[in-house]
Amino acid sequence: MTSDQLHRLLLDNLNTAVLLVDQNLLIDYINPAAEILLQVGSLRLRGTAASDLFDNSEAARQTLRESIEYGNPHTIRHEFLSGPGESSQVDYTVTPISIDSGQWILMEMQPIDRILRINREEALLSVHNTSRSLIRGLAHEIKNPLGGIRGAAQLLADEITESSMDDETAELCRIITAETDRLRELVDRLLGPSQLPIYEEINIHEITEHVASLIDAEVQGKLVVTRDYDPSIPDMSGDRTQLVQAVLNIARNAMQAILEAGLEGRKLTFKSRIQRSFTIAGVYHKALCRLDIIDTGPGIPNDIKERIFFPMISGRSAGTGLGLTIAQTAINVHQGIIECESEPGHTCFSIYLPIKA
Repeated sequence: MTSDQLHRLLLDNLNTAVLLVDQNLLIDYINPAAEILLQVGSLRLRGTAASDLFDNSEAARQTLRESIEYGNPHTIRHEFLSGPGESSQVDYTVTPISIDSGQWILMEMQPIDRILRINREEALLSVHNTSRSLIRGLAHEIKNPLGGIRGAAQLLADEITESSMDDETAELCRIITAETDRLRELVDRLLGPSQLPIYEEINIHEITEHVASLIDAEVQGKLVVTRDYDPSIPDMSGDRTQLVQAVLNIARNAMQAILEAGLEGRKLTFKSRIQRSFTIAGVYHKALCRLDIIDTGPGIPNDIKERIFFPMISGRSAGTGLGLTIAQTAINVHQGIIECESEPGHTCFSIYLPIKA
């Protein structure tokens, strides 16, 4: 085996995306890892401008030109690729090299989308767990005096009844009792389910159909509910009640946002797919069930986008800010996670649930 053949064999079997760019800044060689990353075959890419691979092609062209002219390597962080499909981010390094007295550039690309997503998820879970611990401690301190207030109100009500006091005094006592019960219910909702999940074999589409029927009955034709299901998704183990509650909370938030905005083309979509190679809380999963709940509403305000899963954070004036917190807690119990992407006219909440044998 010649030296050139050995070098090509090594490059072809690298997991790192590698391209060789000539002095005219045109692609001369691309290894299989780069073909997979760019989703384009080498035959189409050879002879094309390397800078056209990036959204900011002018900046990439300048970087490549400076590398050739001055012989300095460069590393560019968080650059978006252009091309078919979803835009992805990469870190790339350009290194000038000499081959047969000619000037070339060796370009290496590292996709960082997955790393950024994992970091974002870890931060989200950490904050969620911290807020849950804080809420539990606060709820405990609130429930104790509430119990005392309610007990005193009941004793006072008994004395009012025995002494035949006026109806206005009795009504004030009933208000104290009712408001105390309302606060206690709010605290219980903050704490989430009081029972451990009861696992059974369930189908995600049975869950979504149940929720879709509830939404249909509620909106009475004021918006369109559509389905886009992957029938190959197998049954999974989960607590039906908690999963229904989580999906319903998200779907109802979407429904209310659509109706309150009064926009045209009001549509709510349930979309299911198999998600491959996914990491949640440091645990790698070969395959998960991904359920997208997509609405055509006005989108989530930018000032609360990063905080929507926190308690008491709501983009609606009439919202309690508890629905998404409860949903995230229920999905976390199933070793899953909820993510959100939103812009005006398109908001997508994605629920990731491990598929267990």
